[in-house]
Amino acid sequence: MKEFKLSAWPELPTPYHRTAYRRMLSDMSHRFVSMQQLADASGASKLDVRSFLNMLKDRGLLRERVAEAPPSIFGPIGGWLRKALTGTEMRQ
Repeated sequence: MKEFKLSAWPELPTPYHRTAYRRMLSDMSHRFVSMQQLADASGASKLDVRSFLNMLKDRGLLRERVAEAPPSIFGPIGGWLRKALTGTEMRQ
């Protein structure tokens, strides 16, 4: 899953003057956030979020990264337990 963050604050074109887009910009100006987090916080649809992110990317205003895997609830023993039970390790 990808996460997104602003590299600079943009001047928004008229179609993006709604509060939902300002909320997304605010979130992305502080930290990396996923598409789902943007949709949940702003109330915008996933399609609206995707088109907004594409517009920002096309303008060179967006940084992207692959989200880190959440830590195991079992801590370090979780990796050992997974390997012992399934014979595979969790990819990182």
